[in-house]
Amino acid sequence: MQQNVSLLHRILLFSLLFGLILLSYKVLQYFIIPVVWASIITYITWPMYRRIHLWCGERKNLSALLMTTALLLVVGIPLIIGLFVLQYEGRHLYQDLQRQLYSGHVIVPEFVQKLPIIGNEIQRILKELNHNPHAISSNIGTWIQGHLGYGRLVISEISRNIIKLFFVALSLFFFYRDGHIILEQVKRAFGLIIGERIHHYFTTISETTRAVVYGVGLTAVAQALLAGLSYFVAGVPNPMLLTIVTFLLALIPFGTPIGYGSVALWLFSQGQTVEAISVMAWGVFIVSSADNVIRPLVISGATKIPFLLIMFGVLGGLSSFGLVGLFIGPVILAVLLACWREWIQDTIQQNELQQRPLFPQDDSEIESADT
Repeated sequence: MQQNVSLLHRILLFSLLFGLILLSYKVLQYFIIPVVWASIITYITWPMYRRIHLWCGERKNLSALLMTTALLLVVGIPLIIGLFVLQYEGRHLYQDLQRQLYSGHVIVPEFVQKLPIIGNEIQRILKELNHNPHAISSNIGTWIQGHLGYGRLVISEISRNIIKLFFVALSLFFFYRDGHIILEQVKRAFGLIIGERIHHYFTTISETTRAVVYGVGLTAVAQALLAGLSYFVAGVPNPMLLTIVTFLLALIPFGTPIGYGSVALWLFSQGQTVEAISVMAWGVFIVSSADNVIRPLVISGATKIPFLLIMFGVLGGLSSFGLVGLFIGPVILAVLLACWREWIQDTIQQNELQQRPLFPQDDSEIESADT
């Protein structure tokens, strides 16, 4: 009878704990992504914060406020400038496309028109477009009227992301101020569940996060700048807009060639063969070297994780968690791989101990045991 009461007590306690966790998730689910972003940014910039903390005489509130403000200025000012440039170049791009469409002389390279399956369809669309250029305006207007709901959805999503940025900044302040206390509490809590192995897992998370940020983020910036340089030199219209698009593509493994390849194809369609070949050659031999050499070396070299697993983590994280999945995906797979390797190593050691004889069989084994 007493055992049944104890079992019922445990079941009720577990149900209560599970219910509290579920309700807490419902309350906090909107803030999970901002907190994850703040955690990643705090970890990456922690050495810089330590210097500011010492410079401020180890005053937590002042140093956290200065660090958060500095990050907002470093990120916010270029972002605002980029938005203005994007709006300016986007308007000019729209006007150029409109002018070219209304001219009735839209062309694409001959080899594109001869592509199998889609070549005939491309020729038909070009013929209709050049025959009646103004028809596309009415078609686009009709399409926009039928998809106004998507526009409202986009505006709503932008507003939500701006609010999330506010919570990221707020979380940054508290993470800088109390980060070491929070980390120690998390380590202690997981240590009670997992044991001493938690230190190894935290080291794996730390190395993977740093490697992914440097390997994905900085490599994407370098690739976008190098590609943008070729766009400026080749005289491509709206180079800043194309550079931003290339940066977004560079966040995806092997996505950069889509950026500079599309620009080279457009240059070729405009009869600028030399510029098209130059942009393509610069992209293949210079820009892509960062993707094909630097990124694998930085990520898999620092964490001893196969690059294929890192690539699956980046792509799977993007599809599951959005942009923050660039960092969450590889970290999850890295911890899983660390558990797998540790389990394999423990299994090998146990087998070796089981196969080792209790007593040496000959003089050579006695001598080796003595040594």
